[in-house]
Amino acid sequence: MCPREQHEVCKNEFLSLNHKLDRLDEAVRGNGKPGIQRRLDRLESADAVRARLLWLIAASTTALAVGAIWKLIFGVA
Repeated sequence: MCPREQHEVCKNEFLSLNHKLDRLDEAVRGNGKPGIQRRLDRLESADAVRARLLWLIAASTTALAVGAIWKLIFGVA
């Protein structure tokens, strides 16, 4: 290949790579709409809230069960 033809091939490859990088950047950042980064942050915060709620429900259920067992054992009405 002569240098001129090689330049054209490389130029087209670089344009293709730049286009792909731009699309990836838009997907990650969002470009005006929620991107992957923001969506992941939302999922992580929702998961943290869900985990706290689950612990609250587990603790309440345990306390209720212990109270019921206590009443059964000692007959306190």
